[in-house]
This record gives sequence, C-alpha cells and structure tokens, in this order.
Amino acid sequence: MNKYCSDVIIHIDEDLQDEDIYELERDIGNLAGVYSACVNDRARHLMLVDYDPEGVRAYDLLSTVRRRGVGAELVGL
Repeated sequence: MNKYCSDVIIHIDEDLQDEDIYELERDIGNLAGVYSACVNDRARHLMLVDYDPEGVRAYDLLSTVRRRGVGAELVGL
C-alpha cells in the first residue's frame, strides 16, 4: 500500500483555551489517515495537519473542527 503525505492549514476563528486546542489536536490526530495535527503557540489560530489524501479528505478534517462548534476554514484550497 502506498502512503502519500499532504498537508493543510485550518484557520480557527475563535480564541480557544489550551485544553480545547489540545483536545482538538488529539481528535484530528486520531482520525484514520492523519499523521499529525498541531497548533503553534505563536499562531494559535492556525492548525497544520499532515495527512494521507487517499485516507482522509481535507473537508473531513474541517468538518471535525466544525462539529465541535468551532468556526474554521481551510487555507490554500
């Protein structure tokens, strides 16, 4: 099985508390096809997600954020 790697930035509209950011990183990071999800402490409104585009779609990543009631958009798509 070939594994591919792509990345996407998710812009988070709200100012989230640390525990909410960590939980969101964990939720996205646990999705099948996701290699990592992280928010930089200096740019807390941007989440970088590395994923296998054959295993998960970028829109599914965004939907996971929005299902938590957090406003967000994909950057660069």
